[in-house]
Amino acid sequence: MRSFGLVRKALVLVFLLGCMALPLYAADTIKIGEIATVTGDFAAYGVAEVESVKIAVDEINKAGGILGKQVEVIMYDCRTRQEDMVNAARRLVEQDKVTAVIGPSGSGLCIAAAPIFNRGKVAHLGTLPTNPLVTMDEKGNVRPYNFRICFLDPYQGKIIAVFAAKDLGRKKAAVLYDVSSDYSQGLREFFIKSFKEYGGEIVADEGHRGEDVDFRAQLTVIKDANPDVLVIPTMGKCLPLAVKQARELGLNVEIIGGDGYGDFMWEIVGDAMKDSYWVSHVDRFDPTLADFFAKYEKATGTECMEFMNAVMAYDCVYWLKDAIERAGTDDPVKVRDALENTKDVKLMHCTLTMDEFHNPKDKDGIILVSDIEKQKAVFLKKIKP
Repeated sequence: MRSFGLVRKALVLVFLLGCMALPLYAADTIKIGEIATVTGDFAAYGVAEVESVKIAVDEINKAGGILGKQVEVIMYDCRTRQEDMVNAARRLVEQDKVTAVIGPSGSGLCIAAAPIFNRGKVAHLGTLPTNPLVTMDEKGNVRPYNFRICFLDPYQGKIIAVFAAKDLGRKKAAVLYDVSSDYSQGLREFFIKSFKEYGGEIVADEGHRGEDVDFRAQLTVIKDANPDVLVIPTMGKCLPLAVKQARELGLNVEIIGGDGYGDFMWEIVGDAMKDSYWVSHVDRFDPTLADFFAKYEKATGTECMEFMNAVMAYDCVYWLKDAIERAGTDDPVKVRDALENTKDVKLMHCTLTMDEFHNPKDKDGIILVSDIEKQKAVFLKKIKP
């Protein structure tokens, strides 16, 4: 999904930011933890988050830091594996004694580590984990120390359903999803529920496992069901492979996916991305984001391809900065309280207010459409179901 050169650069960055728990600044600093998927299936997303956190922290430190202290980032690569996510969380909470932890984007990863953050009383800010269980347990209780900056799968699933049924006028949907992914299962569930409420029919519902690379058997079943729209609620390397194979099998219906979209997909799919639509948390061509993308390219020497992850990670740093300043301390419990009471905080991509479940309140959903000429997904419309 990324060139080997960029992966090597990311691994160097892991070392510099604290994989060995080396101090970046003097002892009297505010320590922030970061967990990212720098290697593994979600590496492209993780690299974007690491670079963006670094940009934000550098800006803050050059401007005087937070509460007069410099910010130190301690980052671990969880390698897109739940066991590594849990180990990284435990290390940040118990050994590194950080004020709060940012990232990663995977719902399953964040859910796995949630007990660590709550037992250790250290707030966790998810960048793009959209499954409801990230901030609520199986009994429906709010996880006190878990927060997110993105909207949820029920909201995202409804956005896909509204767009498919109302905007595209489709009646028969097929779904190809990852049975091993909390993110994919949740998005599938909420899309199906909402699509049926709008009078739609699910004519095929096919699953695969995350490590799979061949989806032709499932896609053949889907093609035989004669859908008029195909929904693929996945992320990582399986997403572009599924799109490519669907087109190769002659499935020429519109394809709709969630926020797993990344520009890296074009390298695999090419012009077969035609007639595909993607839910996004941001409009990459919003003028208010232009300065950030310019800074990203200057800092990294590359275009910001996984722009959703980059924007969310950058804004998480400034959200945490605001919470620490409102708390007047870097004490983790008081910072948690400030995060919970976030109201009308102006960030780069939105004005953020937390609801009672530690989720953003009333954020717009964005529909992107694949543009063959630009080889990018571009803004189509906003939807607030």
